[in-house]
Amino acid sequence: MCGIIGILGDHQAAPIMVDALKRLEYRGYDSAGIATVADGVLDRRRAMGKLVNLADLLVTDPLAGFAGIGHTRWATHGVPSIANAHPHRAGRVAVVHNGIIENFRELRAELTGTGESETDSEAIARTCEGFMTRGMSPREAAFATIDKLKGAYALCFLFEGEPDLLIAARAGPPLAIGHGDGEMFVGSDAIALGPLTDRLTYLEEGDRAVVTRAGVQIFDAKVHQTHREMRRVRMEATRIEKAGHRHFMAKEIHEQPQTLSDVLNTYIDGARVKLPTDYDFAATDRIQMVACGTAHIACTVAKYWFEALARLPVDVDIASEYRYREGPVGPDTTALFVSQSGETADTLAALRYAKGQARAILSVVNVPESSIARESDIAFPIHAGVEVGVASTKAFVNQLAMLLALAVAAGVQRGKIDAAREAELVAGLKLLPGIMAQALTIEDRCEALASKLAEATDILFLGRGPMYPMAHEGALKLKEISYIHAEAYASGELKHGPIALVDRTLPVVVFAPMDPLFNKTVSNMQEVMAREGRVLLVTDSDGAAQASDGVWEVLVMPTVDPVFAPLVYAVPAQLLAYHTAVHKGTDVDQPRNLAKSVTVE
Repeated sequence: MCGIIGILGDHQAAPIMVDALKRLEYRGYDSAGIATVADGVLDRRRAMGKLVNLADLLVTDPLAGFAGIGHTRWATHGVPSIANAHPHRAGRVAVVHNGIIENFRELRAELTGTGESETDSEAIARTCEGFMTRGMSPREAAFATIDKLKGAYALCFLFEGEPDLLIAARAGPPLAIGHGDGEMFVGSDAIALGPLTDRLTYLEEGDRAVVTRAGVQIFDAKVHQTHREMRRVRMEATRIEKAGHRHFMAKEIHEQPQTLSDVLNTYIDGARVKLPTDYDFAATDRIQMVACGTAHIACTVAKYWFEALARLPVDVDIASEYRYREGPVGPDTTALFVSQSGETADTLAALRYAKGQARAILSVVNVPESSIARESDIAFPIHAGVEVGVASTKAFVNQLAMLLALAVAAGVQRGKIDAAREAELVAGLKLLPGIMAQALTIEDRCEALASKLAEATDILFLGRGPMYPMAHEGALKLKEISYIHAEAYASGELKHGPIALVDRTLPVVVFAPMDPLFNKTVSNMQEVMAREGRVLLVTDSDGAAQASDGVWEVLVMPTVDPVFAPLVYAVPAQLLAYHTAVHKGTDVDQPRNLAKSVTVE
């Protein structure tokens, strides 16, 4: 989850690293720090909290040097504090680390003296310094240290007296090498390095790299020198700006009509869904979908689509549970993994469990160069662009669009969707960006409702059919950024226990478009109202006309074919959460305890 930057440059490194860390702050904002080598001397600055605190410190206590490493932290081992902030230093060695070192206690036991922090990462620096004390060179010491590590890590080492050397290593979390003209860079992802270079080499699992201004030497997991492809990254793909919005989340919500159009234009050709690589869904007997968080909710929605449109059974698993229950993966099973970053540690581990067992590994990702994309047989990019807000919005909607396109393609291949129905579904998909723009016009109404929701301590979300996972999405968004406790239930389950929660103080948000389950949902909603629950009904104009009597509030959405309703109803889920959080004064883009990219288990 942490962000890493390393620079061997021709200019003062500190301001460049601070700018790069700003672009990585979505990965963690518990603390930040940098270290540089100037005139052979290693020095560092660290600060708690947001990156602005480090920037302020560097104004009063600047740090010179053309070589440096930097880090923005999401705390795993040890509370947020200056002592626990990276870079960690031991004598002549400074190191930044993203991941978890599982054997750090064993490493500590081999060391003399006590460290300054509670972190697992400090043991890396102290172990490396110990090897140098025995006469090893910086490179030899770093490699010997890496050999002793167990766990997940992206690492970058900097050494006193070595202004032209960085050692980088990757086992789990991503790490990229950036190529400049007489300069070299190390970064957690392309977003950090975008302003510095468009030429990147991604380290593979187990790689370690010796970086100098002259270039990079890469060694594989067996410490054999190897070659990794250098790729050109589109600069616009790394652009981060709020474009006049108060928060990145607001910007990303309003980008959805365009990003939805981008993904649909990629996978629609005339009246057909056209996948970039053919995959025969007719030859598979089951799909296992695996993901975390919001991506898991997208998979749960897609289960309804695949089973209804393609008559293809779907199992949906939480990635952090999938491999540990050791479930069977049949040779005719398609395994499909969904991840915005393509680096989600649990999802990547689940992919590796299924690889070699499943008929094929498919992935739906936003970053085509990511580990999950590279390790899949077929990757389907969602073309959502950079998403900075921790609470996923446009990436979620584009995941839904991609999964729906796959479900339609599967239905056609399996003979469950004829040409006329495919044309009808594709025509509906083409209309979605415009409908999404129309849905965004409810924002003022959502803002007004949010001022009332912000007073609640608990909120219940209900839905049936595909609106059931959308109720989960509404609850998750609200919890993530407003810190209000929220739960989601299938409406029909209400009377099996959750209705005990209902009283006059409990807002109940009901997602109920006019679909085949509308009357069932309204019946459940009336059970809530009979117990004085305050119902916020989110429906279309026909639904409002039939079922708004006695409800607390009504939010009217555009009318849409029920197949497409989950994409459209994502908008009120997002806007209600966003404006509730704004009303409460929470940090919308960087909510407490969370980070955007979860690269540790």
